Amino acid sequence: MTTNEIQKAAERVAKLRAQAEKLSAPLADAQAELASAQEAEATRRAERGEIYDRDFSRNYSDRAREAASSGDGARDRFYELLAEEPWFAAYVEFRAARHKRRHVLDEAQRAQRALQEVVTVPEQRYYPVAILNDIESHAEKIAAQKAAEFAEELRKTRDDFLDSKD
Repeated sequence: MTTNEIQKAAERVAKLRAQAEKLSAPLADAQAELASAQEAEATRRAERGEIYDRDFSRNYSDRAREAASSGDGARDRFYELLAEEPWFAAYVEFRAARHKRRHVLDEAQRAQRALQEVVTVPEQRYYPVAILNDIESHAEKIAAQKAAEFAEELRKTRDDFLDSKD
């Protein structure tokens, strides 16, 4: 490299160094301003979070009671609609027949004991119907999904509160 090329390269380095120094001060100021703003926002959100958490902690029992009873109307509608279903009426009739059989067996056992005979009447056998477990399992799955949506709404309410400026 010639002296002229070295001199040009040195001048270029000096020029770029001057530009870098000229820009580094505003960059450092901007970075400090950003850090300060982020810290202030974190502090504000922490304070808002404390307010929200204190309020929620004080009023949770009312909210829990409201949440627990929010399904009462749905349960009542469910029983009304269920009673109107032909398949359910048939199921009830079937289960009633099983209960009638139990009453017959109980009465026969009582009669044998009253006559002081050896009780030869068999005990009632109970046969659970798997469809009820399937219905319950499916209902619980859907209910858990709805509850998860509610939990997400609670989280969003808190986040919205933290994000608000008032």
